[in-house]
Amino acid sequence: MVKVHQGGVLLLERLKKSLREAPIYKRGEYNYFIHPITDGVPEVRPDLIREVVAHIIRTANLDVDKIVTVEAMGIHIGTALSLFTDIPLVIIRKRKYDLPGEIEVSQVTGYSKGHLFLNGISPGDRVVVVDDVVSTGGTALATLGALEAAGAEVRDVIAVIERGEGAEMLREKGYQIKTMVKVEADESGVTIIGENGCDS
Repeated sequence: MVKVHQGGVLLLERLKKSLREAPIYKRGEYNYFIHPITDGVPEVRPDLIREVVAHIIRTANLDVDKIVTVEAMGIHIGTALSLFTDIPLVIIRKRKYDLPGEIEVSQVTGYSKGHLFLNGISPGDRVVVVDDVVSTGGTALATLGALEAAGAEVRDVIAVIERGEGAEMLREKGYQIKTMVKVEADESGVTIIGENGCDS
């Protein structure tokens, strides 16, 4: 199912191949790549999700009470991880529910802004945060701020794909974010410029 090299580090061959094949379109000046992990398009293949989740299981601190992810493109990763580990999943949503203790935070990314709403976290909950991509770091920063406000203990933060300077910005702020692959994208396509193996 998942290839391993001699040192035991997962190679994420399906993920890398699918990224190299991802189509590009321009969103203003931004070269946006379309990929099953980041967009759910053209289709989300079970073998790719299994490979990503197997890597998270191998490298993340999963001594936690809850998995936390963000609507929308973290949901398939978080759901699969929850099914494999039997750890409950909390989804930070883009709509308000007005439940007791709901926390609202502002989110700013490279091409959008809005509000996120956190429910289902109690003070002292140990959590792992998983998401599809970190680029500007805006969503991750909002997520971590909401979890801190809720009194959660963030044990680990993992994004599948790292693009741009957002992950480094978060690390400079003291967050130990891990990523699997680091990419650049231009008109000619996606280039993998680093394989982090989920090490920060």
